[in-house]
Amino acid sequence: MHAIVCIKQVPDTEAPVKVDTARGELLLAGMPTMVNVFDEYAIEEALLAREKFGGKVTALSMGPAEATEALKKALAMGVDEAILLSDPQFEGADAWSTAYTLAQAIRKIGDFDLVFFGKQSTDGTTGLVAPAVARFLGIPALTFVFKVRSLDPVGRKIVVERLLEGRREVVESSLPAAVSVVKDINQPRYPTLLGIRKASKMPVPVWTAADLVAAGANPAGFGLQGSPSRVLRVEYPPARAGKVELIGGATPEEQAAALADRLLGLKIL
Repeated sequence: MHAIVCIKQVPDTEAPVKVDTARGELLLAGMPTMVNVFDEYAIEEALLAREKFGGKVTALSMGPAEATEALKKALAMGVDEAILLSDPQFEGADAWSTAYTLAQAIRKIGDFDLVFFGKQSTDGTTGLVAPAVARFLGIPALTFVFKVRSLDPVGRKIVVERLLEGRREVVESSLPAAVSVVKDINQPRYPTLLGIRKASKMPVPVWTAADLVAAGANPAGFGLQGSPSRVLRVEYPPARAGKVELIGGATPEEQAAALADRLLGLKIL
């Protein structure tokens, strides 16, 4: 069985966000980065499938050369091989163009059974890439999956449970399929010291736009050119106004009574 995991390097969620207010742009240079949190669960689910059925797991990411670090973590977790898509032509891609580029790379990779994704990225939060990749590949899209009930690579079938608002949904699909997962699905493993050492020595091939075009991709689908949406401006949200009111009283009972009266006056109680 061959599972492909699409991962993304994103700004560290603990790092302060910096915005160039004059140009309306997010300043990413120098920001610490991390593997998208949701993608770690996708990596783990692919590894669990390999442990049960054999085969291999390939990690795939699109980004600058620095995104190699995200792929190295995936390798340290136990992924068999990793591929980076990096080219100036890919810059400025929205979710649709990103999905097109990933899909073309998956076509170039060849035979596969499952393509795993995190449900969304922590920077874009669109949740569109997984179903869009499925659309470009012409395969079923199983989104918001929190449990794989059964997987039959020989019978070419998978049954999953989807976590939706107010309900759960059981879905059966043929293979190959694209699967986006939520955090409830598993607990990602930590990279081992041996895994980290092994990953540091493993090469990460870089595929460019020319490589994908040679495999049949249309360059018009890459980057800003292939993006139907544009980010017009990025800015800080307005600061919240607020005030603190201290409730007085000689005793805790008096303070509680005064607080209750104040809340009643505001129609909170």
